[in-house]
Amino acid sequence: MCFLQLRMSKEMEELSPLGDSGHGGGSEEETEEDDEPKICQVCGDKSTGYHFNAMTCEGCKGFFRRAMKRPAQLCCPFQNACVITKTNRRQCQSCRLQKCLSIGMKRELIMSDEAVEKRRMQIRRKRMQEEPVMLSPQQETVIQELLSAHHKTFDMTCANFVQFRPLDRDQISMSEYGRETDNGKLIYKPPPEDAMQRTISCFSPSSPSSSFQSAENKERKRHKSTIFTSLPHFADLTTHMIKNIINFSKTLAMFRALIIEDQIALLKGATFEIILIHFNMFFNEVTGIWECGPVQYCLDDAMRAGFQRHLLDPMMNFHYALRKLHLREEEYVLMQAISLFSPDRPGVTHHSEIDRYQEIIAVALKTYIEAKRNDPEKHLLYPKIMACLTEMRTMNEEYTKQVLKIQDIQPDVSPLLLEIISKDC
Repeated sequence: MCFLQLRMSKEMEELSPLGDSGHGGGSEEETEEDDEPKICQVCGDKSTGYHFNAMTCEGCKGFFRRAMKRPAQLCCPFQNACVITKTNRRQCQSCRLQKCLSIGMKRELIMSDEAVEKRRMQIRRKRMQEEPVMLSPQQETVIQELLSAHHKTFDMTCANFVQFRPLDRDQISMSEYGRETDNGKLIYKPPPEDAMQRTISCFSPSSPSSSFQSAENKERKRHKSTIFTSLPHFADLTTHMIKNIINFSKTLAMFRALIIEDQIALLKGATFEIILIHFNMFFNEVTGIWECGPVQYCLDDAMRAGFQRHLLDPMMNFHYALRKLHLREEEYVLMQAISLFSPDRPGVTHHSEIDRYQEIIAVALKTYIEAKRNDPEKHLLYPKIMACLTEMRTMNEEYTKQVLKIQDIQPDVSPLLLEIISKDC
């Protein structure tokens, strides 16, 4: 409390000359010469400088400002000839005002209330710029809790990835139909429409003769099990990531404080986005490869798992954009938490509580950037991160649609993923 009072006292001390004086857009005070007597020309008290074009004390400065702003007419109870001194200056306001005017104090130099408030804001803003931005103890605690949860639940060596069903890369690359470069950046040309159409048409209903129906059904099943050769590996990978995200969320005190229905709704909405954020830590923006320890992934692997260009193209753009921000680990985990605590997810009931949690995390991210980064464009980093979060929301819906289509063609999608993308809460 004493610290707060000290800060308020300091602020009032800085603002007090402005509270009682001012003009237009500049300062109403002039610095007095060293050889001039520092005596108020109105009452003889100690002067604090030139105010409204005359050397006065703080008391007469404030009196003149108040007298000029009130409409009441002042009247001397004596003979309009009072001698104003330090001791009797409050006895006759009329003669005191006349003395102010006679020494040259000017009404037009008084700042309006709006100008005073604007000047106060400028002083506060300048002080904030001069004072170093610091994370509060509460914000430090939030960041450390997120980092600890991340370290406990995500293995950044990706050692477990070799235990998944292997990637089958013997099939001709679905993006080998053509590649182009644009200023050094790889641009993948989509395969011909008829190539994918022929692949999917294997499973379209047909009307074979009865003698060949059984053989064709067997052939259809054989093709159906191998069409998306990377899908088994991605199913294992997705299951592994979902379990980690659940464990990550359950480690957070704010998440555990929510009712179970809201926990489920938040996980359903954020899982895909958190996976994207997490894998961006492994993305090489030069090669376009995800370097996950012993395993490396490319765009072809996702295509072999059944995902299509209208998801993969914006996903690649997202990874390039986010990786170029060169986020620190603290910023990544804060970004994950902002995505997790999104109050507008379907099925959420306690919106205000979750919104409050998200605001705490978002402010912590913004403060962290201001406190820890020194680059001149750091003020642009927070809005760029928020733009990436918005972009993920649009991809999330498309991801769900494509997973359901893949499951219809080749039912190897992880049951846990199907539960995550289901509409039921």
